Amino acid sequence: MKKQFLIATAVAALMAVSAQSAFAQNVAIVNGKAVPKTRIDALAQQVAKSGRPVTPDMEAQLREEVIAREVFMQEAEKRGLSASDDFKAQMELARQTILIRELFADYQKKNPVTDAELKAEYDKFAAANGGKEYKARHILVEKEAEALAIIASLKKGGKFEDIAKKQSKDPGSGAKGGDLDWANPSSYVPEFTEALLKLNKGQLGDKPVKSQFGYHVIRVDDIRMAELPAFEQVKPQIAQQMQQQKLAAFQEELRSKAKIE
Repeated sequence: MKKQFLIATAVAALMAVSAQSAFAQNVAIVNGKAVPKTRIDALAQQVAKSGRPVTPDMEAQLREEVIAREVFMQEAEKRGLSASDDFKAQMELARQTILIRELFADYQKKNPVTDAELKAEYDKFAAANGGKEYKARHILVEKEAEALAIIASLKKGGKFEDIAKKQSKDPGSGAKGGDLDWANPSSYVPEFTEALLKLNKGQLGDKPVKSQFGYHVIRVDDIRMAELPAFEQVKPQIAQQMQQQKLAAFQEELRSKAKIE
């Protein structure tokens, strides 16, 4: 009798431990169906991927979220919504989106941008944007005769800013008195750049400059050496841009190799 009692007690203890272990693996039991803790872990991973920190305080919120989802899913299943064509179509689109996202993430993980590539890109940027910067003004008109008349007026004491506001056809700079702000000469059309490089600080161009936009009257207000940001300052932005370029090239490569009929 005593032996039977000991066996029964041992079995009861084992069942209790087993129940506690099962409960530890589940968040809750909803209408008799277990909600595994792995759902909280998966949801937490998604929150982390979105950039939000997963704090201990969020544990209760995540638990309530997965429980609510289970309640709603059970009701949807009860109504037969998972068998509808619309649901199946949406699930297929979701599957495609997730799989493609995983493909791109896998490619970027296995093909990171190296420090050497980042430095080479920065050096290219520095070469194109280094040197002198010009703070220039211009007045854009349609006809050469107009430009010549404006130059003559300026030489007689006319105010560049006032004439630009009244006569310039450039909507961006005209309202600002022709001000083009600081810029590298290479950022302009070739004809404008060539004329700009011939002028000194405070000098007005003697002749109109013809371009695809019309005739330009140009004045250089100031010249300075360009101050480029340090490599470490712009390294994250360069990395992001180069990652996007690599991914775009990978996508194009896949499309070009695909046999499409």
